[in-house]
Amino acid sequence: MGFFRIGIDVGGTHTDAVLLDENNQVVSETKSATTEDVATGIFNAMHKIINDANVPREQIKFAMLGTTHCTNAIVERKRLNNIAAVRIGAPATLAVKPLIGVPDDLRDALGKHVYLVRGGHEFDGREIVSLDENHLYQIAEEIKGSVDSVAITSVFSPVSKSHEERASEIFKEVLGEETAISLSSEIGSVGLLERENATILNASVVNVAKAAADGFINALKNEGVDAKVFFGQNDGTLMSVDYAVKYPIFTVACGPTNSLRGASYLSNLSDAIVVDVGGTTSDVGVLVQSFPRESSLAVEIGGARTNFRMPDLVSMGLGGGTIVRIQENGEFTIGPDSVGYRLPEKSLIFGGDTLTTTDVAVALGKVDLGDAEKVAHLDKELLGRIYAKIVELVEDAIDKMKTSAGPVPVILVGGGSVLLPEHLIGASEVIRPEHSGVANAIGSAISQVSGQVEKIYVLDEIGRENALEAAKSQAMSEAIQAGADPDTLVIVDVEDVPLAYLPGNATRIRVKAAGDLAQEDQPVASM
Repeated sequence: MGFFRIGIDVGGTHTDAVLLDENNQVVSETKSATTEDVATGIFNAMHKIINDANVPREQIKFAMLGTTHCTNAIVERKRLNNIAAVRIGAPATLAVKPLIGVPDDLRDALGKHVYLVRGGHEFDGREIVSLDENHLYQIAEEIKGSVDSVAITSVFSPVSKSHEERASEIFKEVLGEETAISLSSEIGSVGLLERENATILNASVVNVAKAAADGFINALKNEGVDAKVFFGQNDGTLMSVDYAVKYPIFTVACGPTNSLRGASYLSNLSDAIVVDVGGTTSDVGVLVQSFPRESSLAVEIGGARTNFRMPDLVSMGLGGGTIVRIQENGEFTIGPDSVGYRLPEKSLIFGGDTLTTTDVAVALGKVDLGDAEKVAHLDKELLGRIYAKIVELVEDAIDKMKTSAGPVPVILVGGGSVLLPEHLIGASEVIRPEHSGVANAIGSAISQVSGQVEKIYVLDEIGRENALEAAKSQAMSEAIQAGADPDTLVIVDVEDVPLAYLPGNATRIRVKAAGDLAQEDQPVASM
């Protein structure tokens, strides 16, 4: 008896959905407009692919959701939790307060309850001072009833997380189990302020993630589908609903990541550059062994510097709905704003009044869409210059992402990719795979489950071999816990960075393990 899986990816413009069979072949696909409340768009897309495919609903076993809900909430400063931020690190870290350098409006939203508590560790795992538990009890009593989410960050917690874990026990004891608690040692890497920001942001979007999960589960129930639900995370793998609600920050940037994974699958290439052209933006990323290359830099989200893992991307305001403005003197600008999901009413080829990149491509005969007569009067020479500029923007982004001068394969995906030509400078070949318009939903549906660990080890004490083995087995057990099939687990990434400034020959080891979804019919975790 075969089984099916649903992949859905919610973007700013479109909500894409696919239904795949057990061999990952596309049975049905759709792009529907993203709606204001998001859930309606998900429901519409899901309803359409299930009806089009006409498969027995009870055979749909898995449903994967890639969503921008959490990113948007942070960027728009909307629907955020009431949080308390607790830093364990007094007296050592009093000089720099939490949320420093974060934009004022975000600090106003998240900085109402900020506390500094005595405790924390040195880089080699020794206590700076013992943890002030009385102070933690006092804080817990004080915030009871006024916050629903707590972010706890302790100094050098990636080395020793005992103070964070004890603090978490105290808050749960006083505030109850339903209060969400985010621990920095489970989210960011070494670097106190960035890790603290990532943890605070994580704590602030727990409710948004819960709402997205509930909306998705309810949409499935309405369709009579009892599937196991997973969320896409930004390293190209999946996490269970429980995990996603605990670590919603890991959904940030999962859209472009899903596109990269989908592009790899559709083109059968493991190493390439991927250009994902949406309605509003284009993202250029790099595939290394079928997974997105990770960024090694601090990443800003909504103006806050963070250091949790993110895909290495160049994003630009160029998509199918990008607005082109022409001045009297023949000069022009491209974007960065877009008509987005209103392309079918706003652009000239559909009878609107706004010149978009899609109109330019149709007028030049590069794309067959809408009514070409409506753009026939435009100056072809000028349009040619505009089109050349569009292509040049993409070629520049490809060049930025390349690690060597030689040409590399470039895979074009996303609904707006029809705009781009068959040849691009710097590309050894330009591949436009079948189903490329919904590569992101496919990436979401075929994803594996992963576990990742990042820790500092003092090699003088345990030795490099033992440190690597310990990290690998921990990453594998994380993956199994997240829902991976133990028999298919592979280590996909090992990074070992010697920390020259620390004594004892210390090194930071990061290991990621990934495997296929476990297939046995285990009961679906209820929310």
